[in-house]
Amino acid sequence: MENLVEVIFRSERIGYFKNVNKLDLEPDNLVICRVDRGEDIARVVNISIPHEDLDKKTTISNILRIANEEDLEKLEIVKQKEVEAEKKFNNLLEKQTLNMKLVEVVYQFDGNKMIFFFSAEGRVDFRDFVRELASEFKTRIELHQTSGREDARRYGGLGICGKEYCCVLYLKKLHQVTIKMAKDQNLLSNMSKISGPCGRLLCCLHYEKDFYIEKAAQFPKVNEKIFYNNKEMRVKQIDFFKDQINLTAKDENIIITIKDYEKMKKNKVAKKKSNNYNQPQKRKK
Repeated sequence: MENLVEVIFRSERIGYFKNVNKLDLEPDNLVICRVDRGEDIARVVNISIPHEDLDKKTTISNILRIANEEDLEKLEIVKQKEVEAEKKFNNLLEKQTLNMKLVEVVYQFDGNKMIFFFSAEGRVDFRDFVRELASEFKTRIELHQTSGREDARRYGGLGICGKEYCCVLYLKKLHQVTIKMAKDQNLLSNMSKISGPCGRLLCCLHYEKDFYIEKAAQFPKVNEKIFYNNKEMRVKQIDFFKDQINLTAKDENIIITIKDYEKMKKNKVAKKKSNNYNQPQKRKK
């Protein structure tokens, strides 16, 4: 089965299409695609996506052509219409009581649909406003409420690591990031350092979680009591990268390696087996 071409539309939507015309495609090519309501322009992301990697419900259509000079000129006209549409939207919004802020306007390439992306603190009932917009622009209207993470992807910027946002560089899907992931990585002490400019937990907590879960299985838990050199001590801190465990007692603090800890556990198991072996066996009556 022929592989599919992965593209991203100007609305940030990912789509998968057949290259039925055997076009010589490369990543970053602008192409014209057949969509539900006409034609739209998109940028090629990947030219070889296997069918089996996709959900069975994924809609698959055809790439019509590589964007030519005429298409690029038309795209500039579309962008100018979006600027004008933004002004009209805000003027109409002033007459409404809706608490919303326009983020971006995206016209479908053939003009058969317009998408208004907006932000708001809560849910917004915009049904009457949609009808007013449809009457004004004489085309199909969609309003999409965005999240802080989606806005960060649209605007771009630099993260606390000094690099461009992960969601802009390479993340195709914005996965859910939970407090548990931060807890597993011992990062709950300073929430401001694990939150991105979008106000949500850093995306990198998600794709590093497997490393920390695997490491945590090898180490004792913080505050766990263990016996070391015949003395009861408490785990004060663990360092996954240096493979070290910081132990503390009333009169001392020591650092042991994960190898020391594993050796200690083996000795404990061996001693327990030895004690069980040396215990007198009960006779059966």
